[in-house]
Amino acid sequence: MKTRCSLPVYLVGAVAARAGDEASGPALMLAGFALTGSTSDASSLLAGITISAAAGGPLLGTLLDRVSRPGRLLAGALVVYAVGLVTILAGIGRLPFAVTVLIAVLTGIPAPALSGGWTAQLPRVVPDAGLPRANTLDAMTYGAASLAGPALAGGTAELLGAPTAVVVSAALVGLALPTALMLPARPVREHVLREASVISDLIAGFRVIVGRPPLARATLTSVVSSVAQGMLTACTVFLGEQVMGGAGRGAMLHSCAAVSALVANAVLARFPHSLAPDSIIWTGALVQAAALVLAASEQPLLLVVAVLVLGIGEGPQLAALFAVRHREAAEHLRGQIFTTGASLKITGFALGVAAAGPVATWSLRGALALAASVAALGALAFFAIPSSADSSSEDRAMPR
Repeated sequence: MKTRCSLPVYLVGAVAARAGDEASGPALMLAGFALTGSTSDASSLLAGITISAAAGGPLLGTLLDRVSRPGRLLAGALVVYAVGLVTILAGIGRLPFAVTVLIAVLTGIPAPALSGGWTAQLPRVVPDAGLPRANTLDAMTYGAASLAGPALAGGTAELLGAPTAVVVSAALVGLALPTALMLPARPVREHVLREASVISDLIAGFRVIVGRPPLARATLTSVVSSVAQGMLTACTVFLGEQVMGGAGRGAMLHSCAAVSALVANAVLARFPHSLAPDSIIWTGALVQAAALVLAASEQPLLLVVAVLVLGIGEGPQLAALFAVRHREAAEHLRGQIFTTGASLKITGFALGVAAAGPVATWSLRGALALAASVAALGALAFFAIPSSADSSSEDRAMPR
């Protein structure tokens, strides 16, 4: 199938969108802290823009599965997100803070377009034989974005001020628009008149996520891991000030994790069939738990080592999650499953940020220890859902 969007073009657009997304969180945290002087307000902005994804993801995914040109819908979502970031910045200190948080909540609704909604289009960009390698490369764009985004946010905040960092993150999201518009249309044989309602499709998507044990296990563990990652993010301002010598430097810790995540996924890209993705998901949660325990030492060198280890757990876990989703999802529900999964992860992240902010104000070490416990719980959660050979797509292939 010929398309105007090759894999390299897809990857460039994905990096731009996701770098803007990764930069926006630290940038909002830093801008909120700089303009209000309150770490609680800063974490509230981040929590607001992420928690609303719970509602936006499933609906966005359902629409992506029904339209003939999903790229255009993704482009619209990118515009809404970029404009929303600038509007939040304009509202800090000028509007009542509750109104600014509300704007952040509305801005976060299309956020899954930057993650799961984009990845759901990958099978139409590459042939089936190239999907395992393309899937790992796609996961690497998250690592690249996690490397570039926070570093750009922290560096821009240090040099030009935190508000400028928000503007830069919005500009990065905008750079992905051309690629989104180039994404291939759904083939005529796939785009048929859907008799089922949107609500029916939403229910069907949730049933697949809950009803297929491999997908349910991967989703649950990834969401709990995201809660722990959100808790660490809420601690980065404190870690920057108390351990690294500056709040902006705390945001750059995410870039250290991204480096090791990229390296780990680069190795997996060379050997895409070497490890079972299901096993990588729960072991990745354990690695993240160990890293957070190390971070609780509050020593500069050990903190850097901790975030490097954290990336080794995060990167492969994300690639493995994508592999499970592609393996388990039917074509007509693929967009919804990816965006719903992304929205659940984003919401878990938001809950982690909201929960750890007040705890970190009281005890930074206590917040990091709590994050480590949550990450370990994610590994245990994987085994809380019984496996079922009858539901494994290794035994029963899903239609594409």
